[in-house]
Amino acid sequence: MRDRLFEKRRKTLTNVLLIGSQGQLGFELLRTCPTGVRVAGCDMAEVDIRDAESVSSLVRDLRPDVIVNAAAYTAVDQAESERELAFAVNASGAANVAEASAESGGRLIHLSTDFIFDGERGRPYRPDDLPSPISVYGASKAEGEGRVLDCLGEQVTVLRTSWLYSIHGRNFVKTILGRMASGDELRVVTDQVGAPTWARTLAGVIWKLVGAPSTPRVLHWSDAGVASWYDFAVAIQEEALTCGLLDSPVQLSPISSSEFPTRARRPHFSVLDSSETWRLLGRPAQHWRASLRAMLAELRTTNSVSGDLAR
Repeated sequence: MRDRLFEKRRKTLTNVLLIGSQGQLGFELLRTCPTGVRVAGCDMAEVDIRDAESVSSLVRDLRPDVIVNAAAYTAVDQAESERELAFAVNASGAANVAEASAESGGRLIHLSTDFIFDGERGRPYRPDDLPSPISVYGASKAEGEGRVLDCLGEQVTVLRTSWLYSIHGRNFVKTILGRMASGDELRVVTDQVGAPTWARTLAGVIWKLVGAPSTPRVLHWSDAGVASWYDFAVAIQEEALTCGLLDSPVQLSPISSSEFPTRARRPHFSVLDSSETWRLLGRPAQHWRASLRAMLAELRTTNSVSGDLAR
């Protein structure tokens, strides 16, 4: 596999190792790789980040300039009963990647989540706000962040994002569309507020960070604007009807989180303040609704609206 990933090294290229290449973000990163970058993608089936020696051996062989770690345990509710596994991947696994990156002298971009916050702040969370997780998943990601930052100093950027979706993999957009296509009446929570983010826009930001000579240690990125899950579902239906993905609307009813209990607690307000990243890139993010419209237009060409809820 390793010979196939980097057959030749050219000093004019930036060599990137993408860990977690089969996920939503990995899918978008591979298909949007810019000129001047050579990316090697691998997933847990090829390198288990829980195995420190396996990660170290891979990095020694490939000697990437930048590692993008998009691998994570993301089963939010299941993590409540699989705490050891969640921490093994999201905390110990992240530390293994950071240690291998430190040994190689390269940079690391480590992906994290809005779920490291408790949602009680009442304003968008800034990169310097302290983590305050309320779920096992959030706690495992917060510990992973801490271990990565402690290991790598200025050679790492932790990039937090929220409510990710893509045409690839399991996510809220595809799940809702599948339910709507079946004609099901839907009840969606309205008291959890965040920022939907298209994996394509996040991938574009990551490629900009890869090309930057240096970046801050912690950054946030989500598409602009805010929404509740109910708002998001309403927009999905409206846009899907407009572009022809749906033939007819279904009844959507707003409910509270207490009416839809889950094993893991979710933050009620986990909007991320991405203004520092906007300044770094020299532009703001596009609004989440514009991103949703573009994603649905692409999804329409694949004629697929199936999927299961990823969060």
